[in-house]
Amino acid sequence: MVVPDGEWDEVVRTSHAVIEEAKAAGVYVFGGGINEGVAPVLVSADGLVEEGGYPWAPSLDGGFTVLELPTREDAVEWAARIAKACRCAQELRVFQFDPAS
Repeated sequence: MVVPDGEWDEVVRTSHAVIEEAKAAGVYVFGGGINEGVAPVLVSADGLVEEGGYPWAPSLDGGFTVLELPTREDAVEWAARIAKACRCAQELRVFQFDPAS
């Protein structure tokens, strides 16, 4: 995501406003920003640590938000609202709940 100089504060304001709307609607679960100052690492089952993220995956900019919604249509609607506020497309995934966790 590339935000022109002087527009970052507006992106932050509008994206935070959408999150507040999600909280008010009772669909917000959690979210957060990615600390770009700390490089990602891959950790293998044997404890080996390698610098960088998955080589086949693009870097993640910004952060993520988890919402609990009843339908895919609702999820698409909220993703579009977030995309508009953040000025970039959003990847929409379905979180698979694990009752054992």
